[in-house]
Order: sequence, then structure tokens, then C-alpha cells
Amino acid sequence: MSVEIIQERLAAYACRSTLEEDQALREITQEIVLAGLGRTNLFGRAGFQGGTCLRVFHSLNRFSEDMDFALDAPDPTFQLSPYLDRVREELTVYGYELEIDDRSKAGAAVRQAFVKDDSVGKLLRLGYRPRSGPMRKLRIKLEVDTNPPLGASYDMPVLDFPFPAAVRIFDLPSLFAGKLHALMCRNYLKGRDWYDFVWYTGRRTAVNHELLSAALDQQGPWKGRAPKTDNAWCVEQLRTMIEAIDWRRARRDVQRFVKPRELPSLELWTREFFFQRCAKLGELRSPD
Repeated sequence: MSVEIIQERLAAYACRSTLEEDQALREITQEIVLAGLGRTNLFGRAGFQGGTCLRVFHSLNRFSEDMDFALDAPDPTFQLSPYLDRVREELTVYGYELEIDDRSKAGAAVRQAFVKDDSVGKLLRLGYRPRSGPMRKLRIKLEVDTNPPLGASYDMPVLDFPFPAAVRIFDLPSLFAGKLHALMCRNYLKGRDWYDFVWYTGRRTAVNHELLSAALDQQGPWKGRAPKTDNAWCVEQLRTMIEAIDWRRARRDVQRFVKPRELPSLELWTREFFFQRCAKLGELRSPD
């Protein structure tokens, strides 16, 4: 019966390709993982953040691969594995036979693990099942920052699928701060960052500058320099970056994460377009 819940959820995606079906099944699994974690005490000490959070709770129109969390206070003794053991128990009910690969390294601030499964697909009626060979393996990365910058604020929505579960998430200004930190500090081009930037600025989302300033002081080019950010400061940094970006490359990074109907919007991606998005950010007032 529990497998049928997944089947019904998958059917609602109306997938039209192998890629879309894989992405949909990954997202369904992410929600079950979140619900399972909601039955632990993780969200009493951590918050969910990143692109998958934006997708699940704010209907971002792109798929996201990883699940990112951050503790609300530093704890170098934090271990991810006990929570994943509980998640394994929850997913077994839905036909999963999880392989959990804990990649956490001693002394590393970020705890990392991969959840893998190639069993649930055998129980579902897939429209794009491989004609021969093994089933495609589902693979989801989870990361927990155990030494987070301070200043985040949170919301506590209830996830409805596959059962009601309270999930502590970063609020939108804190999520935007995290995205801006990634944009300014990532040492490679990731078009998905800029896709999210368009989403935030289109909704005139405020920025949690307390969190952004703390994050920049902790990691990246401004490390140890105690920057005090505001919207104008962010616009200045972003305009310099926008000048140098190959926007065709940025579009290519995003294309496989969006539905075909979203692709025409990516054709707008030019230097001038992103200067206009920066102007939207510059017009915003910071939250009180």
C-alpha cells in the first residue's frame, strides 16, 4: 500500500523522459527522507537549507540534487549516522532498501553521507524503465554544517507527504543570504545559483545580512575581514561577477534541472538581464 502512495505521487509529475522520471523519483525520496528526519530530534538543533528546501517548500521551478542542513550552533561532536538509521527504518515501509554511505571525515566541519537505492524502482510502474541491465540507482547526498555562521532565522512548516511532519527550515531572507554567499564564494560557475538568484529577486526577497556577513567572514575571499554587508555592497560585488560570466555556459548547467517549458526563459540570460536583477536587489530594504 505504501508503494502505491509513491506511484500516485510519481504519476502526478507526468514525466516525459528518463531524466524527468529520475528527477521526480529523487524528489519524492527527498520528501520521505525529510519526513523521516521530522520524526527524530534533528530539527530541534538544525535547519534545512539550500535549493532542495526552496524546491520543496517554496515551489522553485527546478529540480535539486542534494539535501543541505546546518546546525543552529557549532557542535564538532555531531554525528549524522544515527539520524540516517532512523530514516532507513522509515523508507523500508515504502519499499526502499537503502545503502547508506557515510563520507564524514574526522575534523571536517561538514558531515556528508549518500543515500542510495535501486530497489524501489523495481516495485513501481515506471514509464521509462531500462529495457535491459540493472535498474538506475537512486543517489542523494546529505550534508550537515556543524560549524555554521550565526544569524539564521527559521520557519517551521509541516510537510504533508508522505505523512505530516514538522521540518525546521531557514526562512527566505536566510536562504537568500546562503545563496548570495555561494554566488560570491564558489570557485566555479554554477548556473543553478543564478537561476535561484532570479527567483529571489523576482519575489523581492529581503536578505538576512547578519547571516551573510557572518558567512563571508567565515569562508571565502572576505574570510577574517569582518565584512558588513548591505544590499548596495552585494550589488557592487555581483555586478563585477556578472561582467565576467559566460552566460551560455551558465544556461547549459541549468537546462537539465528544469522542465522544457522553462527553457525559453533561459534565453533571457545575458549580462544586461542580470544587471537588471541586481537593480531589483538594490531597491530592496533590508529586514528589520
